[in-house]
Amino acid sequence: SDWGDQFEVLERHTQWGLDLLDRYVKFVKERAEVEQAYAKQLRSLVKKYLPKRSTKDDPEFKFSQQQSFVQLLLEVNDFAGQRELVAENLSVRVCLELAKYSQEMKQERKMHFQEGRRAQQQLETGFKQLENSKRKFERDCREAEKAAQTAERLDHDINATKADVEKAKQQAHLRSHMAEESKNEYAAQLQRFNRDQAHFYFSQMPQIFDKLQDMDERRATRLGAGYGHLSEAELQVVPIIGKCLEGMKAAADSVDVKNDSLVLIELHKSGFARPGDLEFEDFSQPMNRVPSDSSLGTPDGRSELRGPGRSRAKRWPFGKKNKPRPPPLSPLGGPQLSVLFNGPPSPRLGRDPLAILSEISKSVKPRLASFRSFRGSRGAVVSEDFSHLPPEQQRKRLQQQIEERNRELQKEVDQREALKKMKDVYEKTPQMGDPTSLEPRITETLNNIERLKLEVQKYEAWLAEAESRVLSNRGDSLSRHVRPPDPPTTAPPDSSSSSNNSGSQDNKESSSEEPPSEEGQDTPIYTEFDEDFEEPASPIGHCVAIYHFEGSSEGTISMSEGEDLSLMEEDKGDGWTRVRRKQGGEGYVPTSYLRVTLN
Repeated sequence: SDWGDQFEVLERHTQWGLDLLDRYVKFVKERAEVEQAYAKQLRSLVKKYLPKRSTKDDPEFKFSQQQSFVQLLLEVNDFAGQRELVAENLSVRVCLELAKYSQEMKQERKMHFQEGRRAQQQLETGFKQLENSKRKFERDCREAEKAAQTAERLDHDINATKADVEKAKQQAHLRSHMAEESKNEYAAQLQRFNRDQAHFYFSQMPQIFDKLQDMDERRATRLGAGYGHLSEAELQVVPIIGKCLEGMKAAADSVDVKNDSLVLIELHKSGFARPGDLEFEDFSQPMNRVPSDSSLGTPDGRSELRGPGRSRAKRWPFGKKNKPRPPPLSPLGGPQLSVLFNGPPSPRLGRDPLAILSEISKSVKPRLASFRSFRGSRGAVVSEDFSHLPPEQQRKRLQQQIEERNRELQKEVDQREALKKMKDVYEKTPQMGDPTSLEPRITETLNNIERLKLEVQKYEAWLAEAESRVLSNRGDSLSRHVRPPDPPTTAPPDSSSSSNNSGSQDNKESSSEEPPSEEGQDTPIYTEFDEDFEEPASPIGHCVAIYHFEGSSEGTISMSEGEDLSLMEEDKGDGWTRVRRKQGGEGYVPTSYLRVTLN
């Protein structure tokens, strides 16, 4: 029974071990669900706070503070990915593998205990057979003894017949023989049981116990390894999480307050000229006042000086709507350009500001009718040439429009070349397609090219006007801040578009006049380029010429298409970039003619 008790103890213990294994699997499963939920919530949080617009279209992304915040969000998103990796590792290496191993252990345990139960049952059956043979031997011995006593009594009884005595002796002999056979059977059964019992206790059961012990130890070892997977899954992602945290710290350290201030200034600087000193108006002798150039009004126009018009006239440099602008260039150049260059001088030259305002407002009226405009969401008139913006902002927006249309124009040119090649293939191999089916697309591409060329010319004319306005507001010498020549509307023309390009070239020549200067039109347009070459400097990058440029003006340099150049100075916002040729020589070339790469 001691062995049986031990057998029951092992059965309970192994069952407890398997239950513990299942409990750990369930715990890890719920732990993985927590990690998944955590990662999902982190990703949702990041998505909620990430900018909806792309960084290309978001002006706020120019500030290091916004860049750092977005970088922090991206690092948190990467951190969430590591939490998902932890959950995945736990689910695969613990939940799935340990759950499968638990099922294997249950089957092995069941087999071992079935084997033990079977051996125990066999031993119990042998013991019952031994008990039965023992009782039979005992019963046969009593019957034989009783038969022998009966035969002896009849043998001494004088009244018993000889037949009865003989029959009693035969019965006693039979019983004695049966008792002898039962004895032999009992002895054999006892020997067999002792052998089976020894095998059961000394061989069979120890082997089963060893198997159960090995099974339980293997289960415990596997469970311990499962415990280790919990920390290994964390340690596996610690390096990446460390990099995420380092990225967060780097994002925090990359906040550049001074640069953000400069970015803000660059984004929103207006380009307006600073107002000059206001003239003293003497009201002490009203009857003797006479018109003068220093007065803002007329002697009998006192109501104008004291009314709202007076305030507007005196404070025009501070208001966008009342800021006088030179008359615009027409998209193809023309008389308006001469009005701009020979028009009224700036207030700094001593002219009456109110007179200037009235003259320029007259020249602006037909301009507003000649360009398309629409009203913004707040009721302000938004012009197609961005004249509603301050001069500096207008110039930037016009440059953006020119760059966008040049990119679109290049795409259309590439598409047209591809269609022409495809048409040639169809003409040489008719089975591949019908060449005439490409004609509508080729025509559409040509129309788009012509439309984009006209738009580029139009925006270039407006850009020339805006840059001249910025120069007049700055009030300094032109030096490198003169208007650059009109950039090309497309890549070098081919034979099919030569006629169209010739017309656009005439238009460009009509609009590529000399920019104004404060001394007059005889001043060279590059008066101070040479001053920038006094001190040699090392290149800050390199660039490739997209188009051919003839540097015929003073301070410029010629370059050929595809030529590699050294970048000596970036564009300062005036449309010119200083470069150095490999053959020697430095000068300025139009920025729009280059593809620049900084070091």
